[in-house]
Amino acid sequence: MNQVSKIQRRRRLLLCLALICLPMVMNAAWAHKVLLGLWPDGSDIEGELGFSNGDMAAPGTLVEVLGPDGEPIGETRVTEEGLFRFTPTRSVPHTFRANLGAGHVAKASLPMDEMPKIRDSGTPSGDAASVESQAVVPVSAERPADAPTLDPTALEMLIAEAVRREVKPLRRELSALKEKIGFQQVLGGLGYIAGISGLLFFVYARRS
Repeated sequence: MNQVSKIQRRRRLLLCLALICLPMVMNAAWAHKVLLGLWPDGSDIEGELGFSNGDMAAPGTLVEVLGPDGEPIGETRVTEEGLFRFTPTRSVPHTFRANLGAGHVAKASLPMDEMPKIRDSGTPSGDAASVESQAVVPVSAERPADAPTLDPTALEMLIAEAVRREVKPLRRELSALKEKIGFQQVLGGLGYIAGISGLLFFVYARRS
């Protein structure tokens, strides 16, 4: 009877350890599952929504835009590539929030010092700016009159798009690498817990 009681106490101790460690292991396993990145792009805010294993959010996923006090100021939706875009009309910090279901809620903010410039309706029109530019920039005599020119704004957009295409796969690979490292840490934590539990049982058995 005494031996049976000892076995029952050991089982209870093991169950208590499992119940204590299980939440920590689950939290570590599910940490950083949802990714929401934000960056300025011209006069817009662009973002990417997905998971740390490289899977992107479903197209059409609603992304809410909140002001500094949590008030809704707009919304946007995810595209086929897991990206979304929003044009701000106020010079305030913007917070983006999306519910991916199953308890996965992503939330990220763009601080004021990273906010894009708000479009100014008082900016001279393209024709006026072109005339002004032609008035102050001399034309080289060796340059053909019909040589094609590229608007600086269009050139900036082309460069930004090229950089975005190159960086996006790298960002997903880094996220997947973080996920793999995190899973290895969880396995290591489980092994550590099992080792401590075995040591406790060994000490308890020697004393009894």
